[in-house]
Amino acid sequence: MPTSSDPQRHPALQWLQALRPQPLAIDWRERLRVVAGATLGILLTAWLCHALAGPGPLPWLVAPMGASAVLVFAVPNSPLAQPWAVVAGNSLSALVGVACVHWVAAPEWAAAAAVGGAIALMIATRSLHPPGGASALLVALSGVRDPMFALHPVLLNSLLLVLAGIAYNHATRRPYPHRPAPAAPAAEHDLDEVLARYNQVLDIGRDELRALIEDTQLQGYQRRLADLRCGDIMSRQLITVTHSTPLQQAWQLFRAHKIKALPVVDANGEILGIVTPADFMRAAEVSPEASFDTRLRALRDWALRSGTGKQELVGHIMTRSVRVAQVDRHLAELIPMFGSTGHHHIPIVGPGKKLLGMITQSDVVAALSRPANPADGGRAPPSP
Repeated sequence: MPTSSDPQRHPALQWLQALRPQPLAIDWRERLRVVAGATLGILLTAWLCHALAGPGPLPWLVAPMGASAVLVFAVPNSPLAQPWAVVAGNSLSALVGVACVHWVAAPEWAAAAAVGGAIALMIATRSLHPPGGASALLVALSGVRDPMFALHPVLLNSLLLVLAGIAYNHATRRPYPHRPAPAAPAAEHDLDEVLARYNQVLDIGRDELRALIEDTQLQGYQRRLADLRCGDIMSRQLITVTHSTPLQQAWQLFRAHKIKALPVVDANGEILGIVTPADFMRAAEVSPEASFDTRLRALRDWALRSGTGKQELVGHIMTRSVRVAQVDRHLAELIPMFGSTGHHHIPIVGPGKKLLGMITQSDVVAALSRPANPADGGRAPPSP
């Protein structure tokens, strides 16, 4: 029974827990890099602008530059932090604020119109930059009527901050400005469709979003490989033969079921070996260097000859040394066997080498491709 402290009994507590900020996934080096960059960027911008400022009442540094510094130095890959967004977003928004001071008498309406108009203009010019809204609001509340305010200090502040961001991010190995990487047309089209359905502004570039998706998928594959065992994905519906199965019958099974390997088992179901088309070709003395048509014709002729003479059995040609895996073995341990030893199918056995199933390369790919079950910790569901 839920207790009085159970969050399920307290929707208000759940709502409050949802307000808890997520931790930033950056180490102390990245935090130090961001803090030092923003400090140096504002210091350089303030020092130069103060030195260049002439006599007059206009300020030489505006407060929205602090917010711009957060974007330029903390999230340099963000579309909102790119040079065009910083320079045009702040400057155009300041012009909107000046216009609202001239055209709207009431300060409350002027402030609201300045912010709304700045956002509309930034979206239209692809220069959306959150501090731009602060630039427009600052101008409207200060009653600035001189359009030159958008050039000095706003434009000059923005240009110097961007230059400092380019130099610092480059020195600390952070790409800035961001250069889009080419993507496959199909992948780009899929991402366009998903973003169109999402229909919201994302504070992340397309390349970073694509890279995060790919890295997340890779991490998911690695976790599934670590969690899955052979018994979870093996094929259980097996077609087997025995030591005394005639070769003609085994060959018909290959053709009828379009399989690449037949496990050979004894009366107790324990594995004795495995037979593949390669075993047939070795028995027919077909050269592996011959063309496919030549090998197929020679193999067919050999099968016809063996059917009219002394009956040959699977046990005569099967491979007796078979790599097997226990049913409870981790799937990740089988990957080297597929990748480096040339194995395409691995029998899965239980106690006493009793054959329980078979894993092929296709089974591994299918297991990684199946949607993960969130209720099961992201683990892919077992194969039927």
